[in-house]
Amino acid sequence: MIYASRFLRLVSPYLRGPDVASLQERMLELGLASDPPDGVFGPGTAAAVRRFQELQGLQQDGVVGPETWTALGASEAVSLLVAASGEHRLHVDTERCVLYVYKSGHLVKTFSVGVGSTLTSTPLGDWKITQKAINPGGPFGTRWMRLNIPFGGYGIHGTDNPHSIGKGVSHGCIRMQNKDVEELYDLIPLGTLVKVSGKAFTSRILRLGVSYGTDVIDVQRILQTLGYYKGDLDGVYGPVTAAAVRSFQADKDLVVDGIIGSSTVEALVSNMDEAMGGRNP
Repeated sequence: MIYASRFLRLVSPYLRGPDVASLQERMLELGLASDPPDGVFGPGTAAAVRRFQELQGLQQDGVVGPETWTALGASEAVSLLVAASGEHRLHVDTERCVLYVYKSGHLVKTFSVGVGSTLTSTPLGDWKITQKAINPGGPFGTRWMRLNIPFGGYGIHGTDNPHSIGKGVSHGCIRMQNKDVEELYDLIPLGTLVKVSGKAFTSRILRLGVSYGTDVIDVQRILQTLGYYKGDLDGVYGPVTAAAVRSFQADKDLVVDGIIGSSTVEALVSNMDEAMGGRNP
């Protein structure tokens, strides 16, 4: 279970960023938009998303989460146009929060990075850089390099929160100090291969009586914030947690089984973002 880097939706002030621009480019390709991409998620973009969701038989909420990203296939479409190139290779270790730069097989540079949290982890796998942008601004800092991950708007980018570097706090993107991402940006071309390795925190199903750990605490914390859970943040998936999950599922028109699978996690993270005004990748 891996989830979109951030849920793109219509909020005030409007969300801005290169991930929005990528979404708009895909909508233009599909004939669902006519305006040139501006990187601003306004009413026109939200309407285009709802039209796309209707055509695909998805929930027509205008929110771009993992299901909508995957249906769009925007990242995959771009990746087909960009062949792996250059002598540089990148390796991101999400457990150590380190990005390694290799040139002709030799390690030449390391950078401290911020990575995803337990519920919004950085997707493990072999990816490539498919888009680069200078000065995207805000939470994206001074540079942006998109990864061809098909189920979200993931990238390597700068930050307006330097204290988050070295921690697992992002929505799955790889954050760098602005001075570091500027150096990396100048080193690597489009098509550069990026290996992401580490622990897959969100790969399991959570259920009553058999699940324990930090991912359960994350679920309990979200349910507590949303007003469904009144118990302790103890990391034990017991009857109180299961009852809170069932209440949440019933309110969100999900299958009411008390089990945390991909649909429930997506709904939890999306509702948490909305409740907290989450805007960061």
